[in-house]
Amino acid sequence: MTDIHILAIDLAKHSFQVCDTALGRVVLFNRLVSRAKLETILREQAPCIVAMGTCATSHFWG
Repeated sequence: MTDIHILAIDLAKHSFQVCDTALGRVVLFNRLVSRAKLETILREQAPCIVAMGTCATSHFWG
């Protein structure tokens, strides 16, 4: 995973929608991932902006 500028994550209880964008707002990928896969993505990710959408289920993760 290279050239990612913004990593946007929409939180849910059992899955996450992850959208990676490069500079210029080019979408690199946008997919539904499991909790385990999200952890892998975050561990492998170079420093970037991480934006999380919040809703009532975000309290579940807190």
